Amino acid sequence: MKKIGILNSEISKVISELGHTDKIVICDSGLPIPAHIKRIDLALKQGVPTFMDCLTTILQEMQVEEAFVALEMNEKSPGLKKEMELVLEGVTLHEVSHDELKALTHDVKAIIRTGEFTPYANVILQAGVIF
Repeated sequence: MKKIGILNSEISKVISELGHTDKIVICDSGLPIPAHIKRIDLALKQGVPTFMDCLTTILQEMQVEEAFVALEMNEKSPGLKKEMELVLEGVTLHEVSHDELKALTHDVKAIIRTGEFTPYANVILQAGVIF
């Protein structure tokens, strides 16, 4: 049995297989997920697990150099946006329209669906390198 780190075997596997510039998504419970993309569905019920729980846990194991969020988050979920920016300190953050963000999800390695019910609680994380 694994002692530390991410215990979810699917998430652990996806992160370990990422190369430089590969992308994953952490999303709220409502983001449409393209049929051809690996779906890792963690949603248990409203709010469980939260977007931030997933993001902070994944950031402990994944080297992230860039992130993409929807511009609409500024207006609809400013508190969550600020919280996200704090944990992504040092990461280049790109703001795109929600429609553009959804289009970008068609070229990611996996989408991790949370139980988050906050509007626009979605982020695309682009892998960096540790050397």
